Amino acid sequence: MNSRLPATAWPTDAGIIHDEQGAAAFVTDWRKRYHGRALAVAQPRSTAAVAALVRHCAQAGIPIVPQGGNTGLVGGGTPDDSGRAIVLSLARMTGIRAVDTGNDTITVEAGCVLAEVQRVARESGRLFPLSLAAEGSCTIGGNLATNAGGVQVLRYGNARDLCLGLEVVTASGDIWDGLRGLRKDNTGYSLRDLFIGSEGTLGIITAATLKLFPLPAAQLTAFAAVPDVDRAVALLNLAKRRLAASLTAFELISEFCLSLVDRHFPQARRPLTDPSPYYVLLESSDAEGEEHAQALFEALMAEALESGLVTDAAVASSIAQSRAFWALRENIPLAQAMEGKNIKHDIGVPISSIATYVAQTNAEIERAAPGVRMVVFGHLGDGNLHYNVSPAPGVDPEAFLANEPLINRIVYDAVDRHHGSISAEHGLGQLKREENAHYKPAVEIALMRSLKQALDPSGILNPGKLLPDAPCANPAP
Repeated sequence: MNSRLPATAWPTDAGIIHDEQGAAAFVTDWRKRYHGRALAVAQPRSTAAVAALVRHCAQAGIPIVPQGGNTGLVGGGTPDDSGRAIVLSLARMTGIRAVDTGNDTITVEAGCVLAEVQRVARESGRLFPLSLAAEGSCTIGGNLATNAGGVQVLRYGNARDLCLGLEVVTASGDIWDGLRGLRKDNTGYSLRDLFIGSEGTLGIITAATLKLFPLPAAQLTAFAAVPDVDRAVALLNLAKRRLAASLTAFELISEFCLSLVDRHFPQARRPLTDPSPYYVLLESSDAEGEEHAQALFEALMAEALESGLVTDAAVASSIAQSRAFWALRENIPLAQAMEGKNIKHDIGVPISSIATYVAQTNAEIERAAPGVRMVVFGHLGDGNLHYNVSPAPGVDPEAFLANEPLINRIVYDAVDRHHGSISAEHGLGQLKREENAHYKPAVEIALMRSLKQALDPSGILNPGKLLPDAPCANPAP
């Protein structure tokens, strides 16, 4: 730990950690891909303390790396190895400031764990629908800073769509109180939307006012086998027509993904006996009750089976069985990590292009880098695939990783051809900021730089993240 400044130099309520052992958990990312050093780690408990700390750092020229639950996948909350920056952890800011059931809103501090917000909403007779695998440890501040997605974007939208107002500490240490629980507020620029998804580079989110929804009267989950991605997309379109707004989630899982879960989670049980190239996990949330939901679901499955979109299906008959279905999907990332080295991609492609994208890109990668296995799964309902690649048995892991730049270029070039995104929900962080510059038009990068310069002229907020160092490689025509 760099001890360039004595403890007495910091604001007294900053919650400073100076020793390396205490700071170790804050300077390495969740995937263990990035390892940094910090001047100190700060753990303030209030917005006022955050503001005082930011003013101190602004005056001293000390970079600040904001951090939530440290569950990110692109190194966005990890400092570099210079030891110049402080890590500003919001993890101790866990207050639930207000629950307004009349307005269907909840106001929480940035360090609130997502699962806790879900729990408080549920105990108030409401639903907070943001749901993702890390919900037991990720925080609302991090969710908003990365505009997190998850499994219910199809019905409720991303974190951005679930947020009505923010409280933010600016780069100069001022506090912007924008905690307005309004669905309509047409009084100028949407500052809220600038900070959401900015990965802590424009300001530090300290609290948020979030939307709540009525608890569904009934929830049904099905696990269906489909012959290919084309028919998975066709099933999605049929489900949208038959279930309309009650269709909550629609996940795609390949047979290879399920085989990884079989291997590393032997206690898991497949709902269907015969293997299939792909599976779909779909869920509906109905406001009209169990009988109405069951009738719609049964009609959908019957039509899908009759038309050949689905070859077999199981509908969960209990909450426990529904959770078992979801565990198969949620354990894929961990099973893949337990399997060994892998190359991850979090891509967004128009739903109408997904089947073509998967078929063509699979073939191109297998030609260019023989000895790979495609790990394809994700949120088909909103066009977001976790399109990952792992080595085949017997392939040297280091030789496999040597092909990472080649595989990345194939994946991202194909995304670009289909007018997609190289980061659908994980953000850019350190991992993809240069790749982003390769594909974004120069004018877009220039506009983002202008925002950064306007809101953080000294460049102290999360340096080295999101924006590229080099000029954009894709000049405007």
